[in-house]
Amino acid sequence: MTGKKYVYLFEEGRADMRDLLGGKGAGLAEMTNLGLPVPPGFTITTEACREYNARNREFPPGLEQQVQEALQTLEKKTGKVFGDKKNPLLVSVRSGAAISMPGMMDTVLNLGLNDETVEALAAATGDRRFALDCYRRFIQMFSDIVLGIENSRFEEILERYKKQKGIQYDYQLDVETLQKIIDDYKKVVKEVTGEDFPQDPKVQLNRAIRAVFDSWNNPRAVVYRKAHQIPDDLGTAVNVQMMVFGNMGEDSGTGVAFTRNPATGEKVLYGEYLMNAQGEDVVAGIRTPHPISKMKEDLPETYKEFERVCSLLEKHYRDMQDVEFTIERGKLYMLQTRTAKRTASAAVKVAVDMVKEGLITKEEAITRVEPTQLTQLLHRRIDPSAKLEVIAKGLPASPGAASGAVVFDADEAERRGKSGEKVILVRPETTPDDIHGIFAAQGVLTSRGGMTSHAAVVARGIGKPCVCGCEALRIDLENKSFTVEGIVVKEGDLISIDGSTGQVILGAVPLIEPEFSEDFRLILEWADEVRKLGVRANADTPQDAQRARSFGAEGIGLCRTEHMFMAQDRLPIVQEMILAETPEERRQALDKLLPMQQGDFYEILKVMDGLPVTIRLLDPPLHEFLPNTEELALEITTMRLTSGDPTEISRKEAILKKARALAEFNPMLGHRGCRLGITTPEIYRMQVEAIVGAVVQLLKEGYHPKPEIMIPVVMDARELEILRELCLEVIREFEQKSGFQLDIPVGTMIELPRACLTADEIAKVADFFSFGTNDLTQTTFGFSRDDAEGKFIPQYLEKKILKENPFAVLDRDGVGKLVKMAVELGRSSNPNLKLGICGEHGGEPHSIEFCHLAGLDYVSCSPFRIPVARLAAAQAAVRHR
Repeated sequence: MTGKKYVYLFEEGRADMRDLLGGKGAGLAEMTNLGLPVPPGFTITTEACREYNARNREFPPGLEQQVQEALQTLEKKTGKVFGDKKNPLLVSVRSGAAISMPGMMDTVLNLGLNDETVEALAAATGDRRFALDCYRRFIQMFSDIVLGIENSRFEEILERYKKQKGIQYDYQLDVETLQKIIDDYKKVVKEVTGEDFPQDPKVQLNRAIRAVFDSWNNPRAVVYRKAHQIPDDLGTAVNVQMMVFGNMGEDSGTGVAFTRNPATGEKVLYGEYLMNAQGEDVVAGIRTPHPISKMKEDLPETYKEFERVCSLLEKHYRDMQDVEFTIERGKLYMLQTRTAKRTASAAVKVAVDMVKEGLITKEEAITRVEPTQLTQLLHRRIDPSAKLEVIAKGLPASPGAASGAVVFDADEAERRGKSGEKVILVRPETTPDDIHGIFAAQGVLTSRGGMTSHAAVVARGIGKPCVCGCEALRIDLENKSFTVEGIVVKEGDLISIDGSTGQVILGAVPLIEPEFSEDFRLILEWADEVRKLGVRANADTPQDAQRARSFGAEGIGLCRTEHMFMAQDRLPIVQEMILAETPEERRQALDKLLPMQQGDFYEILKVMDGLPVTIRLLDPPLHEFLPNTEELALEITTMRLTSGDPTEISRKEAILKKARALAEFNPMLGHRGCRLGITTPEIYRMQVEAIVGAVVQLLKEGYHPKPEIMIPVVMDARELEILRELCLEVIREFEQKSGFQLDIPVGTMIELPRACLTADEIAKVADFFSFGTNDLTQTTFGFSRDDAEGKFIPQYLEKKILKENPFAVLDRDGVGKLVKMAVELGRSSNPNLKLGICGEHGGEPHSIEFCHLAGLDYVSCSPFRIPVARLAAAQAAVRHR
């Protein structure tokens, strides 16, 4: 044979050839080489599938010849001949991608049967009923998968005959009835295709291989790949294997099993099987399978052998396995082994148990748990056995699930929440004004906004479920209802949301409480032993800080001060400060805010005693603290028409005038962050006084506060130089008054491309950089995140313009290059520069890996992502040691 090798006999393959042979082919090869009872066969490679697709569904040159040669080898091994009228070789044709996609692609069993070979099978087995049953199954399966005839056409015929005979199960059909069913099946094929059912086994095989290749692009496989982020260009392998029969009587059967319980991780064989059945019967649901433990009674010797094989496979692969098997007349055959999918709690238990059993090392255990799976253990989730009426789907913005009565107003959410009622806050989008309603609600649902919108960020920070950007919702705030697909949901109606999937569900659903096991704590301890990256939290309240510390945070990487201004008792004072006409008036308002801010910082620094707390000075533009101009204008008009209080009207008119004066066309790039500090330094001065005042107070009480002051939206070193001097001036004043020597680093948030490009200059006046990758992504891409995620990013992902949503997974090609550049430039002029990241990417595993590779010192993320970040940082360290 010359040219490219497309076909491998099982004994020619190995477990590490998964990319070429697919998971199933590599598993069959490895089991064959281990000497396990595997029916012989061969695998057509994933490369052949890719070339078939590239050639517009034509086999690559040489493939058909290699298949024929492999078939001849199979005939020699089995002593059977493909298509022979006396001793026919029958085969199964099954898919098998490199990455497991259970049930997404196609399988054909009993291939090689026709009107003549079915008689040979009957004679060879001495069981005509069995042979006809196999032929009936083959025609039905081949017609559905290869010929594209609706399976329901055949099911109707089968059910009609079973009804006539008064029987319930397929295996109760007699010979005469099976022959009639076969004849009727053939008539359907002739009617639909205009041709007789193919009788040539070689034609059957050729067409079945094509059908399996084609199934790589069937709709369910495409959807599955998209959901699990599996590349579309991998292709599937095809496994052609000698048939063994589980439907040869009560000493035969078929089943699937796991070497441990995939739900709990318990070390016990788990699965189910059926006697006198073929593989599709187990999943079809027509007959109720038995638990695998019952095989001890049905076939004790076979069960003992099955236990031995499962134990051997688990020890060989050093991981929990998912196996398929068939028993033919008491003899066990293994048809598949693959690494088993499992729940988060099972993954943690299996990893820890296998370390204790000496099968794997601690470092291997760390890599066996998917970091994002850990969120299942930190939040309530919907009971997987529950029946759900899903009415819409948005972006899964904050994990966890919740049920509650719909409310459309933050004040109403707070009122009902305080009275003990569970509510879901539904808004077109949330603003900082809604913060009290978000705290009071069980969860948040918005029709606009993306994964890094206000609602998403706040909800993640406090561990509340949130579904954002659910554009199917038509929210009518005036009438307090929303409509989706003709369904009207009114205030007070019960709904549920799943922030892990983005699903919106009608009615309440059963929820499972989070669980923290000793194994969970152990895995994270092992992770902490190997990771290089520090892990901090984004936290704005003492409660967030306490939660973060309990999850293992080593400090706070982002404390946003603007959230503190939004409290209902402070907003009027903040608005008074904004409306001030002179610096003196503004200072009077700021003097009222100062003790409140100092109290905030005191509590947070106290909770995080001894750990660093990076406090970002005011970031958003001032107009965000004022009411919406349109709503305020409407309110003023209504007050005038209803003879409202003239003094109150005048006050609101002043606010409206100021709000309009402060309004910006593009506030995200407007008068915010350090620009506000430069033009209105008294605001930043008050905040620094509050921070340093809290530090002195804590030092007097014997605590060890470690604040870091962060200046946002810096694009030039001179901006930071001016504001750094303001901070140091305040620190020096407090040192003189208190007698304490204060070490408070001053650094900046790097969130603009120009800051990255001039990082060497900025680093000369900075003690640290913290990359604000949410805004850095916006300014690098030129995307408005709330608009982009809802309007065109889904299409960009579908058309493969983007590989990932750049607001969810850090864009290494663009944003990542800017970060690397800033790291190198910054450290070139300031070798002691501390580097971290505090955007939402700080809690996403792929982005954390990038941070490890880029040489950052720490990542910072929302408190509930801390365990995820600890594990992901450890995995990055293990992978790139």
